[in-house]
Amino acid sequence: MVQVRALQPINTDGSINLEGWLDHVLGMVPALDRDALRKACDYARVAEQQANAAQNLWSEGTSSYQTGLEIAEILADLKLDQESLVAAVIYRGVREGKIQLADVHRQFGPVVAKLIAGVLRMAAISTSLNPRESLVLGSQTQVENLRKMLVAMVDDVRVALIKLAERTCAIRAVKNADDDKRHRVAREVFDIYAPLAHRLGIGHIKWELEDLSFRYLEPEQYKQIAQLLHERRLDREQYIDNVVQQLRDELTAAGIEPDIDGRAKHIYSIWRKMQKKGLLFSQIYDVRAVRVLVPEVRDCYTALGIVHTLWRHIPKEFDDYIANPKENGYRSLHTAVIGPEGKVLEVQIRTKAMHEEAELGVCAHWRYKGTDVNSGSDHYEEKIAWLRQVLEWHEELGDIGGLAEQLRVDIEPDRVYVFTPDGHAIDLPKGATPLDFAYRVHTEIGHNCRGAKVNGRIVPLNYSLQTGEQVEIITSKQGSPSRDWLNPNLGYITTSRSRAKIVHWFKLQARDQNVAAGKAMLERELARLDLPPVDFDKVAEKANLKSAEDMFAALGAGDLRLAHLVNLAQQLVEPERGQDQLELIPRRSAPYKPGKRGDVQIQGVGNLLTQMAGCCQPLPG
Repeated sequence: MVQVRALQPINTDGSINLEGWLDHVLGMVPALDRDALRKACDYARVAEQQANAAQNLWSEGTSSYQTGLEIAEILADLKLDQESLVAAVIYRGVREGKIQLADVHRQFGPVVAKLIAGVLRMAAISTSLNPRESLVLGSQTQVENLRKMLVAMVDDVRVALIKLAERTCAIRAVKNADDDKRHRVAREVFDIYAPLAHRLGIGHIKWELEDLSFRYLEPEQYKQIAQLLHERRLDREQYIDNVVQQLRDELTAAGIEPDIDGRAKHIYSIWRKMQKKGLLFSQIYDVRAVRVLVPEVRDCYTALGIVHTLWRHIPKEFDDYIANPKENGYRSLHTAVIGPEGKVLEVQIRTKAMHEEAELGVCAHWRYKGTDVNSGSDHYEEKIAWLRQVLEWHEELGDIGGLAEQLRVDIEPDRVYVFTPDGHAIDLPKGATPLDFAYRVHTEIGHNCRGAKVNGRIVPLNYSLQTGEQVEIITSKQGSPSRDWLNPNLGYITTSRSRAKIVHWFKLQARDQNVAAGKAMLERELARLDLPPVDFDKVAEKANLKSAEDMFAALGAGDLRLAHLVNLAQQLVEPERGQDQLELIPRRSAPYKPGKRGDVQIQGVGNLLTQMAGCCQPLPG
């Protein structure tokens, strides 16, 4: 279901009523500075008027001032801070060339200017997207663009939140655009910004972005489901009202004060379940759904017991996201029951604090004081850690494929939760194997893995783990990874973390082999020349390398010439001979020309490479 927003207050002349707008925004965030916000709004409005007078018009024909107010309104709903809203009001003016960033720095300070600069960097990503490509297909361009966005988020998550709000305004306004622009904006929003909103846990923005983009990407499917929802709306609402009243009476009798309402129906979510599970519209559980908010965590489980007492629980349709939260921090109890009249009913149960987290995501945890991020929240640290892990694994893999896999896995909400023999829960993507589990626990356990037991039974290493299973890894001290583990057709690993660790191990082994081979080559040649012992670290220093090990590795890999290192060693032990005295393998030799006067000739052999030894000077003839 697409979210309907309130219209901005309008004066009789058609202009925006700024004081009315400020009243609305400060009603959502009372701590905001009204005068500072008014200054930013006036600044953006005057800049637009001056640009219009100079015929400096943005090609899309939209009002940067009005769009800025809409962006700021979304951020106020997310309870963001003063600097974020000021940056939001001004951003479109800077983006459209009506305002200079340097002037923003002078007028509003470095924090606002830095936020706008970060959003501009993310805007540059949008211009390079191919509207016909989809991130879920692993497009290298789009994955690399998303990586750049993650870098910006690590610096300051407010940058991503402003951009999310701006793209929300864009997808809302695109209904009056031509088909090509609608598809381009919808593709970008669906592939990039809806998953980003999900990853940050901002539920109501995620749902709106998914539904609006789905509306333009699959218009016929969207209309069909919307029509089915509309046709049954009155009956469904009456049914939900009866369920809510019955459930409220039972919970109140148990001493719990609940807030219960019918949960919004999201068209894309319904379509996705129909496609994923091969279901008809009538078989989708959450078409009839209620959400129960209770004061305490213990009340969640009490309420769950009451729901299961009232109505028969459907097996395999229960998820405890309180005990096992989703990676984006989402916590709730989900269950499906056979409700009144034998109709399937989905019930979500969580505390009011959990509901705020589900709706606001990172904004419920990350608070700003000036330019400092309050990182005391575990959720803040976890999200920052996730972003850095993605970038770290990308660097370790050295290619785009691993990052694409990681993004696809992490954006997909399905997870499995398995246990170590000690009872510790391990969170893995759906489809993970015992090898993925081993590398998740510890790198060395993965390297030394030789087998696995699941619930006490030996299983193959490409076995697909299921939630609730206990996993024990069998290791060997002499064990090492197999290159077969990297073969995607064999299914030994599914996560980029596992792949990165295995690839890194093989890189280290290759280096060790090159070091050993290079050292043997150099020692053998020096012994053949009967040279005294030499300090290899000094030879490496003369070769402009950090250590003898690096020198041996380069020699073993063929990146250094043996003759060059022998010459450097010769200079160290017999400096009087120097470079000119020893050139074992000349870089280029002149071709042999028979009959040339003064040449040394070896009869019976033609075109034989010859070289005069530095210790003798034979006379011709």
